Amino acid sequence: MRLIIVTGMSGAGKTTALKILEDFGFYCVDNLPIPLMEKFAELVLESTGDIKDAALGIDIRGGDDFEQLQEILRNWKLRNFNFEILFLDSGDDILIKRYKETRRSHPLAAGGRVDKGIAKEREKIAFLRREASVILDTSNLLTRELRQELEQIFLKGKEYRNLYVTVLSFGFKYGIPVDADLVFDVRFLPNPYYVDALRALSGNDREVQEYVMRGGKAQTFLEKLHDMLMFLLPNYVQEGKNQLVIAIGCTGGKHRSVTIANALYEKLLVQSNYGVRIEHRDIEKDSLRKKV
Repeated sequence: MRLIIVTGMSGAGKTTALKILEDFGFYCVDNLPIPLMEKFAELVLESTGDIKDAALGIDIRGGDDFEQLQEILRNWKLRNFNFEILFLDSGDDILIKRYKETRRSHPLAAGGRVDKGIAKEREKIAFLRREASVILDTSNLLTRELRQELEQIFLKGKEYRNLYVTVLSFGFKYGIPVDADLVFDVRFLPNPYYVDALRALSGNDREVQEYVMRGGKAQTFLEKLHDMLMFLLPNYVQEGKNQLVIAIGCTGGKHRSVTIANALYEKLLVQSNYGVRIEHRDIEKDSLRKKV
C-alpha cells in the first residue's frame, strides 16, 4: 500500500496530477479536510481490501486547519506510516499567466493581485517543499510529459532526483532564450544552409544530421558536452535545483542546433535518471518569415 500526498502551488497542476494517478489505479481524494487526514491514512494504510494505492490532494484551501498539517506529518513519521509527498511547482510568471488565462482568483489573493497571493502561499507551504519526496516543476511541461514523469516515478519505480532537464535548440539571430541556464554555440559545425539540397530540411532529417555529424568534430563535441553534464547534473541536484534548460544555438535554429540538441537528448534519455524533454524553439521561423 502506498499513500501519496499531492500538493504544491495553486495552479501548478495538482488536479491534473491527481487525475493521472487515478488513471494509474490510485484511489484519489482531493481537498479532504485536514483534520480528517489521519483517519484517512489509517484506513488506507491498514486496508486489506481493494485499495492498493491512494493519493491525497492537499493545498492551501485547507484554510486555518492548514497549520495542523506539519504536526500531522510529524506524527506519521513517528508512527512509520509509508507515505510520500509529490510537490508540484511552477515559476511565478507561469502561475500568474495561468490565473489570467483561466480568469480565476488566487485563494490567498482576497480579490487583490495574484502575485501577492502567490508570495503568501509560497511562505505557508515552504515546509511541504522541504519535506517532499519528489518536486516537479511544471512550468514547461505538457500534460503528456507530466504523465510520462509520474508513470516513471510511481509505476515503474524509476529513481527520481528532482531535476527536469529541457534540451532547447534555438537560433542566435532570434535571441538567446531568457530561461537558459547553460548556452552552447554550435556555429563552428558544417552549415547545411549553404547546401541547396539541405536548406529546406531541418536537423530532424537524416540527411542534415549526417552532414552536421560528418568528420567527427560534432561527435567529439557531443561526447565532451555529455561528460560535463554528467558531472554537473548531480551537483545541481545537491544544490536544490529542480529545473535546468540547456540551450544549443546555431545561426537560425534549424539545422546544426537541432541536430546536436536531438543527439544530446537521446544520450541523456538513455544514460541518466533525470526527466528530459526536447524543444526546438526556432525550427520553423525561417519558413514562416518567407511566407510573410
